[in-house]
Amino acid sequence: MSKISVLVVDDASFIRDLVKKCLRNYFPGIRTEDAVNGKKAQAMLAKEAFDLVLCDWEMPEMSGLELLTWCREQDNLKTMPFVMVTSRGDKENVVQAIQAGVSGYVSKPFTNEQLLTKVKQALNKVGKLDTLMNSAPTKMNSAFGNDSLSALTGGKPAVVGGAPAAAAVNPFAKPAAAAPAPAAAPSRGLLNSPPVKAPVAASAPASGRGQGQLRLPSGTQQCVIKALSIKEALLVVKRTDTLPQILDSAVLDLEQGDNAEIARLNGYLHAVVAFEPKPDSDWLQLTFRFVDQDAQKLDYISRLIARGTAQKHFVPGA
Repeated sequence: MSKISVLVVDDASFIRDLVKKCLRNYFPGIRTEDAVNGKKAQAMLAKEAFDLVLCDWEMPEMSGLELLTWCREQDNLKTMPFVMVTSRGDKENVVQAIQAGVSGYVSKPFTNEQLLTKVKQALNKVGKLDTLMNSAPTKMNSAFGNDSLSALTGGKPAVVGGAPAAAAVNPFAKPAAAAPAPAAAPSRGLLNSPPVKAPVAASAPASGRGQGQLRLPSGTQQCVIKALSIKEALLVVKRTDTLPQILDSAVLDLEQGDNAEIARLNGYLHAVVAFEPKPDSDWLQLTFRFVDQDAQKLDYISRLIARGTAQKHFVPGA
């Protein structure tokens, strides 16, 4: 019996590896290939058959939507399951993808369970789920952060850039107070989205390079951006009962500038430490590494740094 083959398309190698590892762990008999953008995926789809495509939206050379549109124009790809895996989870983007013929939609950041559910649904519609399920599934941890950590380190403890290992895992001795309800994500895509406002406690760090929304598998949090570079952002967030995990996939909605521009940036948590030098610190300092290779996003971040709009200060709760 032939294996089920899946093509994973994303310009971020971290996301490609994460998705492929998730599928292989749960379905040992699956075959996975990957492509760095829609153009590469198009060439692969023209040469060989795949049972499923898991594809990002925003990529250089050819976007996920353009690849989906092309696939639906090909006689042999019209019914091939095509699932969009993207941070563009807004209603207008979902509708656009549905109109183009998408089979399913997974919003970043996602849990392993969410991804696998969409994969099963998409393959079930074309009668190929039974073939996939013939391989005995391995037991999976329900926590996305732990899954990704195990997948990328082989189960070995992760080393957090310079910080003590204990602080990265659990730097706090007492339980956290309940966090305020998370704010909704912006209603549009990369730029010029309406600003998102969320209350921040008055005791928050009083200055920074801006503010934004950090979307993690465990929920959405308002964050203070203490530093910003072309590769990463240093964030400060309120501690909650659920501590962020190293290698958690995340999306940073970065609001900057007088026009309240928002850049939606995909990435992962590289380091998690206490913001204050005490065991009962109310704040966490997170190092958020960007994984996007999208030229528009990189240019946007570069312009923010160059023109100094990221230098503004704000008073939390104002």
